[in-house]
Amino acid sequence: MFSRLADDRVTWADGATERLDALILATGYRPHLPYLAGLDGALDRAGHPYHRGGASPAHPGLAFVGLEWQRSLSSNTLRGVGRDAARTARRLAAHLARS
Repeated sequence: MFSRLADDRVTWADGATERLDALILATGYRPHLPYLAGLDGALDRAGHPYHRGGASPAHPGLAFVGLEWQRSLSSNTLRGVGRDAARTARRLAAHLARS
């Protein structure tokens, strides 16, 4: 697991850092994302992912998959997460192509 995100850099638990182009967080049924607290605009005041359809408006390379009501009632179920994941992957690929 990483310990810090800043701009386009990730810091791993061992202190090593590297540049990243995109980050997808598969949050599960109860997202607990305290490691994003220092990333302005990634979380709302309650600590939940701030997103539009799974994409972070503040950080174009940050996306979430598996959130309740990410796009539909089935977004956080096995039945619906695949559609959202495919859409998120296309958005991130388009972002990377522009970068």
